[in-house]
Amino acid sequence: MSAEAGQGSTSGASRNDELLLDPFEIRVLAVLAEKEALTPDSYPLSLNAIVNGCNQLSSRDPVMSITEATAHNVLQRLMQQKLVTEVTQAGARVAKYEHRMRIKWSLEQDKLAIMAILMLRGPQTTGEIRARCGRVHEFATVDEVEAGLHFLIDKFPPIVARLARAPGSKEPRFAHLLSGLEVFEQQNAAAAFAPGSVVESSRHDRLGQLEDEVSRMRNEMDVLKLQFEEFKKQFE
Repeated sequence: MSAEAGQGSTSGASRNDELLLDPFEIRVLAVLAEKEALTPDSYPLSLNAIVNGCNQLSSRDPVMSITEATAHNVLQRLMQQKLVTEVTQAGARVAKYEHRMRIKWSLEQDKLAIMAILMLRGPQTTGEIRARCGRVHEFATVDEVEAGLHFLIDKFPPIVARLARAPGSKEPRFAHLLSGLEVFEQQNAAAAFAPGSVVESSRHDRLGQLEDEVSRMRNEMDVLKLQFEEFKKQFE
């Protein structure tokens, strides 16, 4: 299980107090947005399809193992926050669910695709976002990705931030702000103590790798804590 996180460094990127989601809520919401584009014939999604999408081994960071009970509880919370709607279909044997991110944040498909890929795979560069969006939305150029990112950064409150450039990295990464800024602040603090320009690039690379590993471990612990809490609730 792995995860990435970073620190927002964009000017004006204040804490999104209106909405803070946990890792499970982020994953469920992102899966709904992704599958809406990838499998429109089976959308809205059943609970089983959502669980399968959440636990998918490819194109996910971190990899998770969510039970149906956990996914159901997460969906109830997201419905309370008006981010998900339960859909009643004539003749349907099971409940189905659809996201409302497009309505919540007034997002066109290109911006929705950027949000979904950041929520599913963690902080990324503009080039990575373009390459990984795939069938969710096809960006013709990196400039189109940058325009979408600027839209998401300029919203009030912002829902995406540009991260401090890690030592040794050539391009900045971007991350969603739906889980708050705490982890981003930790990375910025670490970056402030990065060695000066005299240090060899290989040393910069090692420091960047260590920072990423610490961030992954922190996020892994957060996910494990949430899984344990959801497991306990089943016996209460």
